[in-house]
Parts: sequence; C-alpha cells; structure tokens
Amino acid sequence: MPRSVNSVASRARRKKVMKQAKGYFGRRKNVWTVSKNAVEKAMLYSYTGRKHKKRNFRSLWIQRINAGARLHGMSYSAFMGKLHANEIELNRKVLADLAMNHPEAFKAIVDKVK
Repeated sequence: MPRSVNSVASRARRKKVMKQAKGYFGRRKNVWTVSKNAVEKAMLYSYTGRKHKKRNFRSLWIQRINAGARLHGMSYSAFMGKLHANEIELNRKVLADLAMNHPEAFKAIVDKVK
C-alpha cells in the first residue's frame, strides 16, 4: 500500500505562511524555509509587542499624572498615596486623561486629596 500524505493540508499550511510573509524583502517573501523562519520571528515580536504596549501606556499615564500633579505642587507618589488613603478609586488611565484634557477636573481631585 502506498504512503498517504495529505498534500492538500500541507500546501494550505505553506500558503498561509507565505501569505503572511507578503511584503517581506528578498528571499523572505518567496522561499519557504526562509519565510517560515521570518514569519515565526515576526509572530514572536508581535506577541512580545502586545505585552510591551501595556507597559508603555502605563508609563505614559504615570508621566502625564506626574506632570499634572506637579502643576499643583505635588509629586506623583505623594498624589497617588493620598488618592489611596482617601479611597478614591480612579485608575491611571482615567487620571491621565483628566490631567491632559480636563485640567479643572484634575485640579478638583488634587484639592480633594490635599
């Protein structure tokens, strides 16, 4: 009995990877072994990039809150400590948005915790 290989599924798998490699430079776009490695590496980068994006946004929010708090004579750490002490449950994303786009609302929060 001859060996049965599912070439339809194999071809589909390769086509899927080659489609993902579309737009790459040189042999990365049209040679199977090279493009497979390039796509695997790209997927790894995209996975870690999604994690880094969360870190980057948190640090951006902290910088914006710090800048807003320093306009009113407080440091970031003192402001956040007093927020928690007064049991004001606003996350950094909301606080950063208030500091950037609604300074009067942010000033009200700072005055409340002082």
